[in-house]
This record gives sequence, C-alpha cells and structure tokens, in this order.
Amino acid sequence: MFVIKCPYCGERDQTEFSCHGESHIARPENPNEVGDVEWGKYLFFRSNPKGMHYERWTHDHGCRRWFNVQRHTVTDKIMQTYKMGQPKPKGIND
Repeated sequence: MFVIKCPYCGERDQTEFSCHGESHIARPENPNEVGDVEWGKYLFFRSNPKGMHYERWTHDHGCRRWFNVQRHTVTDKIMQTYKMGQPKPKGIND
C-alpha cells in the first residue's frame, strides 16, 4: 500500500484510485482518412516500458477527477502527478 497525491485533493491512500492505462495518446487528426491498421495501432497498442511510464488515473473515491501520473514500473514509485491538459513533464528520470 502506498500514498498517491491527487493534484486536486492532496495525498490519499492508493485504494481510492484506479489506473486507466497510458496517457498522452494522440487521436489521429483525420479519422476519416485513417485505415484499419492505423486505427488498430491507436486503439490497442501501447508501450510497456521497464522504467518511466505516464498513465491516466482517476480519484474514484474522492473528487472523481482524472489526472496523469509519472510512475516507475520497476519500483512502482510515483515520481509526480499532474492535472489533465498539462504537458508531459520532462527531466525526472526519463
């Protein structure tokens, strides 16, 4: 068990949160011009790095808001959290 800092509510127990996969995935700009292979890549293929990873989370048992997390997948250490819409941070063990 560990503590996660919600960017809206502050520090809370991890049991209040849910992870929803990789963040900063860009939807194709011209969806009508994208073929099945490109749609498949967008919908189903994600990176699975050993090290730094950026994820989307929700504070399910709190404010119920979405936010992003920079987490190290080996140590499970959360490096930082930041609000949706903010740019992907650089320079922290990337």
